[in-house]
Amino acid sequence: MDDYRNKAGTKASAVAIVANTILTVLNIFVGLMSGSYALVSEGAHTLSDVTTSIIAYAGFRIGQKPADKEHPLGHGRAEAISGLLIVVFLAIVAYEIITGAFNKLLHPELITVPDFYAALMAVFGIFVNYFISEYIINIGKEIKSPAIVADGKHQKTDIFTSIAILISVILANIGYPILDPLVGLLIGLLIIKTAYDIGKENIDNIMGKVPSQDLIDKIRTVANLTPNAQGAHNIKVDYLGSYATAYLHVQVDGNMPLNETHKIAHEVEDNILKTIPEIKSVMVHVCPIGLEYDHDQEIDN
Repeated sequence: MDDYRNKAGTKASAVAIVANTILTVLNIFVGLMSGSYALVSEGAHTLSDVTTSIIAYAGFRIGQKPADKEHPLGHGRAEAISGLLIVVFLAIVAYEIITGAFNKLLHPELITVPDFYAALMAVFGIFVNYFISEYIINIGKEIKSPAIVADGKHQKTDIFTSIAILISVILANIGYPILDPLVGLLIGLLIIKTAYDIGKENIDNIMGKVPSQDLIDKIRTVANLTPNAQGAHNIKVDYLGSYATAYLHVQVDGNMPLNETHKIAHEVEDNILKTIPEIKSVMVHVCPIGLEYDHDQEIDN
């Protein structure tokens, strides 16, 4: 699985980098040739895509490093950290695009009417960005890589900006040239929105936000199906990038010998690890059935 994950992540990043490099060159070249500030802005955006794809891949590779003495739970959070670095680059690019758009809006004499080459490039960008973003996001979800998924979501915003560019070129040529810098401004705002979404998701990951209820229910079901274990509770999951650790309590017969309860705890751990691939480490606390005690600790494992 790890070997497949490495190959899939590498392939997704390589496709993103090559495709965005081509789009960057074409967007800037056609934008300058056709007189479209919106297309040049999109070129700057796709240039940032190249950078963010490299960052995402670096985070992915670091996150694959095995656990060691200083990092006993592995290096998975490197993927979430790389997602935050992507946010920084997106913010810088958005600032440059937005300030450039405002400059043209404040000085209308700088605005030019794009020719039809800009429209052709926008159509090309729509199709390329759609297929690339779907490909990257699907791989990222399959291998459970927040860095790769973040890169794919970033790529997907280019579909909407390409559509906006196409519309602005058409309307500019029928008498509304001011729409070209307005679309440039829209691209900048969309990048900020993408940066916010990526930042929130990765901060939640680092801060250990409660995962989906489905995962909690699945852990509880697997634990309760283990022979002689029941009443799984106090289930906590901590994500570390693409994988997670789990902590839970299970109830057993209080009259059982210690050796037997110890064995049951390990059987619960093994069953969870085998059934739920994204869980890489499990710790089970055994409780006697019917014994009431206080779970209200500040941090309860």
